[in-house]
This record gives sequence, structure tokens and C-alpha cells, in this order.
Amino acid sequence: MPLPNLTLHTLNGNPYPQDQLVGKVILVVNVASRCGFTPQYTGLEALYREFGPAGLVILGFPCNQFGQQEPGDADDIARFCTLDYPVTFPIMAKCDVNGEHAHPFYQWLKRQQPGLLGSEHIKWNFTKFLINREGKVVERFAPQTKPQSLTSSIRALL
Repeated sequence: MPLPNLTLHTLNGNPYPQDQLVGKVILVVNVASRCGFTPQYTGLEALYREFGPAGLVILGFPCNQFGQQEPGDADDIARFCTLDYPVTFPIMAKCDVNGEHAHPFYQWLKRQQPGLLGSEHIKWNFTKFLINREGKVVERFAPQTKPQSLTSSIRALL
């Protein structure tokens, strides 16, 4: 099933043009600034710098549903993603990834690529979804999966 036609918003609240995703390989990650996996920002940025020119888009979705590890507002998150872990890939508006208020994009991702034993629940920060150029979710990676270990999967789709 191709990417749904949903409105995505960047961290500053502006709409993110979905046409920027058409024909791209997309890595979607729910991120948090106070998590043991937060250093993965560095690896995600390295992937983006290496493969972005070839068509990789990384979308980071801040989420505060796991241990309250993303408590800040948009300004706090933007400061963190500029000073502490400088990234150039798009950071989207803070959202829920589980529950009745889960972002529709995450509802779709979880249906397309359930987790262990068919669970659609996101278990923790830095769960990753890889989407091919046709808009199909092809892989789901656990939070502990380091970004650099995704290189061969991304390269195969590019």
C-alpha cells in the first residue's frame, strides 16, 4: 500500500510537502532527547549525509510517550537538534505514536509493518520504519538497532 495522503507538519508547525517524499526511500524514526538511544541521532545524521543525495529522506518524529523522555516544546526540541545533536534531516511536529491519539502516519506505519508477534504497538523511542521508493513499508527495526546497521538495507532500496 503506497504512502497515504496525510498532512505532515514540521517541528515549527509548517506543513511538510508530501511531494518531497514521492520516489524517495524514507526512514521514519520516533525520537527523544533524553533517551539512552538518543546518541543514535549522530548515526541517523551520518546516514542522511551519505544517502540523502541518492534519495534517502529521514523523518524524525519527537514523541514523549516513553518514560517522558521528550518533555520539551518545539523550541526546546529545535534547540536540542541544533546544539546537542545537530541534524539536517527533517524533524516533524511532536506527536503520539501509540494510543487513540497516535498520529495517522504512525497508525498506517504500524498496520503496514507490525512488530514482534504481530503487535502494532511501538515499544520505545527510536523504533525505525524503512519505506521503499514506491511507498511500501518494507522493514521495521527495533530501538536498539543502530543506524549504521541499516546501511545495506538502505543501499538496496536506493
